Amino acid sequence: MSAYEEFMQSRKSLSKKMAEDENVTRLACSFIRETLKYRYSYNFSWLGRPIIQLPQDMVAMQEIIWEVKPDLIIETGIAHGGGLVFYASILELLGGNRKALGIDIDIREHNRTMITRHPMAGRIDMIQGSSVDERVVEQVYEYAKTKHAVMAILDSNHTHTHVLAELKMYSPLVTKGSYLVVFDTSIEDMPPGSFPDRPWDKGNNPKTAVREFLKTNDRFEIDKSIQDRLIITAARDGYLKCVKD
Repeated sequence: MSAYEEFMQSRKSLSKKMAEDENVTRLACSFIRETLKYRYSYNFSWLGRPIIQLPQDMVAMQEIIWEVKPDLIIETGIAHGGGLVFYASILELLGGNRKALGIDIDIREHNRTMITRHPMAGRIDMIQGSSVDERVVEQVYEYAKTKHAVMAILDSNHTHTHVLAELKMYSPLVTKGSYLVVFDTSIEDMPPGSFPDRPWDKGNNPKTAVREFLKTNDRFEIDKSIQDRLIITAARDGYLKCVKD
């Protein structure tokens, strides 16, 4: 066994033990809960654009992209465009004709302007409209028809109904070995009423949608190894690996 193989084996073993440590997982949940009121995830940018994600999840995302090497990354929910820029920058390193496609019901003009002027703009395309509008979904399928390796990231409206619809609509596009990532499943792990100004809450969120989706779809499995290593993540049980064609 090489030194690198020993390192990776040790990492895997320790990550599993860490994830089984109830004190550690309790501290991780506490961290997310206590920093929520300060909008901790709003503190970070990627190449100049606010990303609104936990840094731990972004490290995991670049690992996944580098491993999968997708031709297309679909992201629902654009906001300031930091996610799109992030994904595009990794695709730029991979080379080829790879694209990041963002979908948002309201792409605000100042955000669109900054994204289209960004150095990574050549890797980015955007569609304005609801991610569950059939006309929008048709555009995405048309866009994806020449792509061989497709990854999807769901990060728009976080209600159970909306995310479940997204899962059903976009999961067929995700290719074997790639990932369907559902962000903000952590809402289910927060105390009831943690989001008083939002339509989602405990019992009505991306994690409940994932659970419902997996009852009838055997193409995807939760990749627990990712959350085991991250511990602090907004996508616990949301890293879904496609295991079947």
